[in-house]
Amino acid sequence: MAVAGSPMAIAGSLTGVPGTVTDELTARQRNGRRALVLSTDPIGPEMPGPAIRAWNLAQVLGEHMEVVLASTMGVSGAHPNAELRLAEGPALAELVDGADVLFTPSALVYMARELRETEKPVVVDIYDPAHLENLEMGGDDVEANDRAVARQAGIINVALLRGDFFTCASQRQRDFWLGSLSALGRVNAYNYAADNLLERLISVVPYGLPSQPPRRQAHGLRGTVPGIGPFDKVVLWGGGVYNWLDPVSVLRAVDRLRHRVADLRLVFLGLRHPNPAVPEMAVATELQALSDQLGLTGKHVFFNPGWVPYERRADFLLDADVAVSAHHDHLETRYSFRSRVLDYLWAGLPMVLTAGDVLADEVAAAGLGVTVAAGDVAGLEQALAGLLSAPPSRYRFAALAQRYTWQQAAEPLVEFCLDPRRAPDVGVARLSPQEAATD
Repeated sequence: MAVAGSPMAIAGSLTGVPGTVTDELTARQRNGRRALVLSTDPIGPEMPGPAIRAWNLAQVLGEHMEVVLASTMGVSGAHPNAELRLAEGPALAELVDGADVLFTPSALVYMARELRETEKPVVVDIYDPAHLENLEMGGDDVEANDRAVARQAGIINVALLRGDFFTCASQRQRDFWLGSLSALGRVNAYNYAADNLLERLISVVPYGLPSQPPRRQAHGLRGTVPGIGPFDKVVLWGGGVYNWLDPVSVLRAVDRLRHRVADLRLVFLGLRHPNPAVPEMAVATELQALSDQLGLTGKHVFFNPGWVPYERRADFLLDADVAVSAHHDHLETRYSFRSRVLDYLWAGLPMVLTAGDVLADEVAAAGLGVTVAAGDVAGLEQALAGLLSAPPSRYRFAALAQRYTWQQAAEPLVEFCLDPRRAPDVGVARLSPQEAATD
C-alpha cells in the first residue's frame, strides 16, 4: 500500500493536542490500560501501509494509555509514543499476558495460538480484504489460484470467529464484513441485544493522515534524480505496484502525452516491498519491460527500485505536480481503500484516479481530481493533460483532509480500548448457522 507517514511528521501531528507531555503521561498512568498493537510487517525506516497504520494507531492510543507496538518481522528505531518490541516466539505470549487489550491484523490471529486462546479482548483489523486481492494474484492456473484464495478466506474466517471487535476502512467495507460475520454466525441475538447497530462489534476506522501539513526536508526528485529537472512536469505513482492495480495503462497514457508535453516525467515510487514475505509482482516486471521497449525508462519514466524511507515521504510528494492511481475493474476495487490517495490528499496533489472505489468517489465529488474508467488510456491522457495545465487550488484539499486525520480515524478504536470487553456471544453454547439449519 502507500508509503505513508514519518516519525517526524507524526510527532508534528501532535502539535496543538491539549495538555503538556507530563499531563499526557499522567493521564496514561491514571487510566492504567495497556494496549498491545501488533504488525506482521517490519516496523522501522521502510514500512508498507499495514505497518504504517499500526504505527499511527499506536500513536493515537498512546495519548490515552500505555502502548506496546510489536512486529513479528522485526523492529528498529524508536516510536514517540509507544514501546517497540519484537513479537517473536515466546515474546508474543509475554506481550499478550502483559496487555489489557490487543489490536492485531487478521492473519496473525490464525498464525498465533496466543491470540486465539487468550481471554483478553482482541480487536481484529480487517481494513484490507486480502482474499479479494488474492483473486488478482493468480495466473492462468485457476485451480491453484482457487486454493490460494480459499486458504486466505479460511485464515480470515478464523479471525472473524475469534475477534471481540473489528475495525474496517469504510462503510462500504463494513457492509461487506457484516455479511461475512453473519455467514459465520457472529451477527446473532447476543451481540444484537447488546447493540442493535452492532457498532460495538464492527466500526469504521479508516486509514488516516497527519493533522499537520507536510514539510520538505530536501528535494526527493527534482534535481536529485538524474533526468528530472526543477521545472519538469512530474506525475507520481505514490505506492507499490501490485497485480490488482493498473500501472500499465498509466504508462501508455504518458507515452501518448509526452509528444505534447516534452518535459513530462512519471515516477513509480516503490517496486520492492519492504516485507520480504511479499512476492515480486508480475505486473512490476511487465511494467518495466514495456517502459524499456517504448524507450521511456530514464527519460520520461523513472522507477525507484526499493521503497521510499519513512521519514522522506513528504520530500517526494511535494516534488510532484499530479498524482495518479489506476486499477482494473474487479471485485477488489469496490471494497478497496487506497491509502496512497490519502498521501496525495495530505500533500494537496491533484489526482487522476480510476473510478470505482470509495476514495476516488470522494475526490471527484470534492473537485480535487478527475476519475476515469478502468483501462481508459485516452481518458488518463486527457485527465493528466488537464490537471497539469489547470490544477485545482491546494487550499481546497483541507476540508476533506481534516476528515481523515489519524485522531479522527482512530476514535472508535480509542473508545473500545478505554473500555475493552469480550464480545457478548463469547462462551455461549450456540449452533452455527449451518448446524441450526439442520437442527
